Amino acid sequence: MARAKKEVKEQPVEQVLWASADKLRKNMDAAEYKHIVLGLIFLKYISDNFYELYRKLEAGEGDYTGADPNDPYEYRAENVFFVPPQATPPP
Repeated sequence: MARAKKEVKEQPVEQVLWASADKLRKNMDAAEYKHIVLGLIFLKYISDNFYELYRKLEAGEGDYTGADPNDPYEYRAENVFFVPPQATPPP
């Protein structure tokens, strides 16, 4: 008899990352696990800063009038990591 296909549900990135972190935590020592958690925190920091500046550039707020939100140099000028379009989730 054929297996029934499981229905795949779309989940927010945070939930997927948390579930993955839980799976890893079960199999490793706390001293090693901290490196993974710190990496995830760093990625979240990069993402938050990028999207904050992206929204300002897109809206043309303040000094950002006429700025291109897809120009990596705009982010470099503000000391923010540029996240390329292929690394961002679809809208």
